[in-house]
Amino acid sequence: MPFRFTRLEIPEVVLIEPVVFPDERGFFLEAYKYSEFAAFGITERFLQDNHSRSRKGVLRGLHYQNPPKAQGKLIRVVVGEIFDVAVDIRKGSPTYGRWVGVRLSSENKRMLYIPPGFAHGFCVLSEAAEVLYKTTEEYAPECEAGIIWNDPDIRISWPVENPVLSPKDARWPPLKDAVNGFTYQGGGSS
Repeated sequence: MPFRFTRLEIPEVVLIEPVVFPDERGFFLEAYKYSEFAAFGITERFLQDNHSRSRKGVLRGLHYQNPPKAQGKLIRVVVGEIFDVAVDIRKGSPTYGRWVGVRLSSENKRMLYIPPGFAHGFCVLSEAAEVLYKTTEEYAPECEAGIIWNDPDIRISWPVENPVLSPKDARWPPLKDAVNGFTYQGGGSS
């Protein structure tokens, strides 16, 4: 199996470690293989790929899209290092309002799968970082929503003190006031 899947403290969020084949030329890895992901239970099809580059201290998030265009995401870093966060925003979930965070880097080659029903954000720890992520729905501006990065009810332990934010990210509301179309379905994501 070319991947090792590990459920995190919020079990719907999955850390994925690919098998890396290094040699004197460099390395090879499979970054995604539908049959392997489906065998683990990640059966969504990815419809859009995104690529961002950010400098040290930039924080992007916390973002999500509401139904009917809710997005699952598969995140990986090809340059640098980030602290990547998922927040459960499914009303009625036993982990509602809780977060998990992991370091993803070009060095460790780990990936994070975040299903629909979660807000996503990351901050850059290295001088720069390039993040690639697949989404299960295309970007739909009418469904875009977010939560303020430092929501006092969520209390994410970000490893940056004064992050660089976009004007939009600086204005998102706290989770309790956010437009949120997700309801927990007993293990489902929306």
